[in-house]
Amino acid sequence: MAVLRITKHGEQVLKKACAPVDYAAMKAELPQLIKDMWATMESVRGVGLAAPQIGLNIRLSVIDVKPEGRRQRLVLINPEIVSKSGTLHEEEGCLSIPGVYAKTTRASTMRIKALDALGEAYEMTGEGLLARAFQHEIDHLDGKLFIDHLSFEHKLKVMGLIRELKPTWS
Repeated sequence: MAVLRITKHGEQVLKKACAPVDYAAMKAELPQLIKDMWATMESVRGVGLAAPQIGLNIRLSVIDVKPEGRRQRLVLINPEIVSKSGTLHEEEGCLSIPGVYAKTTRASTMRIKALDALGEAYEMTGEGLLARAFQHEIDHLDGKLFIDHLSFEHKLKVMGLIRELKPTWS
């Protein structure tokens, strides 16, 4: 397993909508890619990582919010939102914007459908942190960052912080 470089705010791959994964065409390389994504995410203690965050423009992400302190590794290939409800307004951060956190409004319950690592279709409902993670990672696949959900005034403050922190990012 390799720990890959995480792309940072300002890199164009983070602002582009991703192409769907052709599972049959990528079947041979997906197991290693997914292992590398897990290693990368865990090396920085994240709860999710999307392919654009490692420079790839494909609809693939991994999530593990560790419910009750236990691993629950989820692979989302070509995820789609089925439904969402409720509202959460909690602090959120992103591996691609290190050191920046802001209260973000998200749905409190989210149902998604996707393919797993073996190419099998599944649907799953997440609540709380898992619902937020689904939304955060799908946003990455759609070329959006969590700061895109902030009010104009709040976004201006966050952009000032980003300019301040950017020189410290590796």
